[in-house]
Amino acid sequence: MLDIKFIRENPQLVKEKSKQKGYKVDVDKLLEVDKNRRKLIEEVDKLRSDRKKAAEGRNQAQGQALKAKLKDLENTLEKLQEEYYKLIRTIPNMPKDDVKVGKDESENEIIKNIGKIPKFDFKPKGHLDLAQMSDLLDVERASKVSGARFNYIKNELALLELALINFAFDILIKEDFIPIIPPVIINKKSAEGLGYPEYETGEGYEVDNQYLVGTAEHSIVPMHMDETFKSSDLPKRYVGFSTAFRREAGSYGKDTRGMFRVHQFDKVEMVSFVLPEDEDKELEYLLSLEEKFVQELQLPYQVIKQCTGDLGFPTARKYDIEVWIPSEGRYRETHSASLNTDFQSRRLNIKLEHKGRREYVSILNATAIAMSRMPIAIMENYQQKDGSILVPKILQKYVGFNKIPA
Repeated sequence: MLDIKFIRENPQLVKEKSKQKGYKVDVDKLLEVDKNRRKLIEEVDKLRSDRKKAAEGRNQAQGQALKAKLKDLENTLEKLQEEYYKLIRTIPNMPKDDVKVGKDESENEIIKNIGKIPKFDFKPKGHLDLAQMSDLLDVERASKVSGARFNYIKNELALLELALINFAFDILIKEDFIPIIPPVIINKKSAEGLGYPEYETGEGYEVDNQYLVGTAEHSIVPMHMDETFKSSDLPKRYVGFSTAFRREAGSYGKDTRGMFRVHQFDKVEMVSFVLPEDEDKELEYLLSLEEKFVQELQLPYQVIKQCTGDLGFPTARKYDIEVWIPSEGRYRETHSASLNTDFQSRRLNIKLEHKGRREYVSILNATAIAMSRMPIAIMENYQQKDGSILVPKILQKYVGFNKIPA
């Protein structure tokens, strides 16, 4: 969440920045509740002081009267506090000033294009057709067992996924990322602290007031909830592997066949906790690592900088990497890198002792490898005329073969 002091001093800016992201917020109501809350806190503190003096002076009658009045005010204050926290949590993180103002993904900026788009002397097949030719996916049995948008990943494709995991971990461990396999279920406090409305609006899988994570970030970030870092602890970087779960609510009719938009997939994720003054540099660093993964796999891609209207609720700046998908004749998103500033750390109370004072740590996250997307890009870009699929050179040492036969 945003610093209330900043909101008090910049109410119009907060309104405008929220509007740029597509959120209509009631800043005036928040400030009114905040003013009443602060006034009541002063009254409660004074009554507590008066009651203590009455007790020290053994004035029982006065003490009882103050106790009753204090109880009423504390009840009122508790309700005001609840309203205050509810209102302040409806305000999204502010886009950085360098982020283009735009309504949706159609107005995102293309930063650069890297790599040569492959040319085939045949009509390239889609990943699902390739997978079914080589017995790599079983969609029908998955639908029978689990429903739509699930797959059994089989044979060489299963080995390719394991190779991609090891490939990403090898690179990131050399960069001093801490390897971690986190829980895939988080409690409501953690979910609310992350600041993703998706958990409340149908995107998250909820069971008994707990949630299945949409990415490893969702359980890695809250692991430091209510903790305080020292400056010397930072940067602290994690590379996490987990299964991810998404309802994909509202996306029916889009990418319904195959692996691109599924309810369950595996993912390797990067999470960074850094000093506030290092957050911009860290985002560029995470993006450079994402580019390294794609370049090592020799896939053509472009880098996108999201406009305000495409940013998520907790995000201040975000890059996407989109890899070329031959069967569609266009680039599709495979990676994202997000700067969330201190927005999540304020909600989760993750602090930092820095330069003689306490403040909130900056938090970032970025995709290393999403197993629902990168295998698609590899299969389609490395396909051969007979339907076989070459394995990128960097992965051959992990899988032990250089081609998936048709």
